Amino acid sequence: MKYIELKANEIDRELFSHFIRRQSVTQCWRKIDGKWCIKDAPFTDDWTEDEYNELIACLKNTITTGGFVLGAFSDGTLKGFVSVEPALFGKNKEYLDLSSIHISEDMRGRGIGKELFQLAKVWAKEHGAKKLYISAHSAVESQAFYRAMGCVEAFEYNQCHVEKEPYDCQLECLL
Repeated sequence: MKYIELKANEIDRELFSHFIRRQSVTQCWRKIDGKWCIKDAPFTDDWTEDEYNELIACLKNTITTGGFVLGAFSDGTLKGFVSVEPALFGKNKEYLDLSSIHISEDMRGRGIGKELFQLAKVWAKEHGAKKLYISAHSAVESQAFYRAMGCVEAFEYNQCHVEKEPYDCQLECLL
């Protein structure tokens, strides 16, 4: 696996031609009456062409505004990626936003996500953050990954994320 920092002009639909976003979800974490619990919520998460186009625009914006996008490549094919936004935020300006981390379905469970997460932490710390902020998919499997990476419920919620994805779990990871 090769980990390569991407440039904006390298991000296009062709880059994702062999990337399998699909995630079959059966259970999700939900906060009910202030308490976290697991609920049945079966669905298949996958990206439409419009969502790929939105992702491409977002990743390009991350790079052009000074953020970080790193790809994981197997034999020249994108199999994972992570992005971190450049602007510190929060009451004490201590957070940087880990805006995406995804591993192709055919490559999950091989440590790629862990390596991408660790490299994102290094970049964030080098750019002044004390914590990574993650508005994370609430699927049980996704949350297990973030907990294994040392994430906990965010001390300070980013309301923009809460409004955009109300079912996401708002997490942070100390750097």
